[in-house]
Amino acid sequence: MLPAAHRLRRSVDFERAVRRGTRAGRSTVVVHLLVDPDDGPRAVGDGGTSDEPPQVGLVVSKAVGNAVHRNQVKRRLRHAAAGHLSSLPAGSCLVVRALPASSAATYAELDRDLAGCLDRAIDRVRRTP
Repeated sequence: MLPAAHRLRRSVDFERAVRRGTRAGRSTVVVHLLVDPDDGPRAVGDGGTSDEPPQVGLVVSKAVGNAVHRNQVKRRLRHAAAGHLSSLPAGSCLVVRALPASSAATYAELDRDLAGCLDRAIDRVRRTP
């Protein structure tokens, strides 16, 4: 479970991360990572310089399946995201969007896809001046 300080709650934050963030996708998930340049420079991967914790939000639409499948996917993604919090830059916003294929995926597959997307998104953020 994600600690309360790490949960993305406001729709404005979701929208900002999706529109301005770095996108990376796999077969089961798509992530949008926003490291806000307005808050000053942050070093990716070492905790950054901001005092704000990274925040994570999930988007699981009805395309994933019925309520049972959506909730199962949300629980699995929440647990997987909690394990990757230490690799996120401080003060960053991460939106994880589940794709329809996530309904049939195991926890290990979701965790692997999330880790791959995060690695790629963080690498792209590092390369951006």
